[in-house]
Amino acid sequence: MGKLKKSEIITANEMRCSCGQKSSCTVESILTIDDRGQMVLPKDVRERAGIKPGDKLALISWEKEGSICCLALMKTENLSGMVKEVLSPILNDTGAE
Repeated sequence: MGKLKKSEIITANEMRCSCGQKSSCTVESILTIDDRGQMVLPKDVRERAGIKPGDKLALISWEKEGSICCLALMKTENLSGMVKEVLSPILNDTGAE
């Protein structure tokens, strides 16, 4: 997968979820990356997030001064809704959809 063009990047301000304005960030756990680059999401986090075997997650990154500074995981089913929401005004302007 190639790098996205600047115009294709969804900024943090454009990303929306159904958590609402009063939601907060929480450090759920500290993960260790093994020699193969793998990590384990704790069972309680998977259960609360509704993540089951076979689910697909999108890895989202934020970059600052040429280095990735933040990472987030999101179920792809939620990501597609956000992308549609961001692209919908553009598609409506062109008459496509």
